Amino acid sequence: MSDKPADSPWYKDGLCFSCTQCGNCCTGFEGVVWVTDSKIQAIADFLGQPFDEVKQMHTRKIGNRVSLREYRNGDCTFFDGQTRRCKIYPVRPPQCRTWPFWNSNLESPEAWREIQPNCPGAGHGKLYTLEQIREQAAVIDL
Repeated sequence: MSDKPADSPWYKDGLCFSCTQCGNCCTGFEGVVWVTDSKIQAIADFLGQPFDEVKQMHTRKIGNRVSLREYRNGDCTFFDGQTRRCKIYPVRPPQCRTWPFWNSNLESPEAWREIQPNCPGAGHGKLYTLEQIREQAAVIDL
């Protein structure tokens, strides 16, 4: 009898990841980065800008939820193309904080390998334990 997949996922021995701050996760593809009003307020406070201005300039409504905006090329509006850094890194949304430990990236070894060409830190660096990975993946279900 084998272990249940939920009890013993393929990454049970952990996964390596070290953010190289390449900016690739912030650029070049369409997507959504979900934010709440409290997160928008944290961003506004960090930038020293009014909440309404940040919400109008940097977010868009998708159904009943709110996402950060992107430029036409797919880059997040908070991505600085010259430095290749996030302008709001200390207060970045949970979705950004938990990359690459999203459930969609953890579905299979193949899904994990698929992100590696665009994320040079995936599969390298610090070893995250199963518990640490589960903690990150539980923050937001992506």
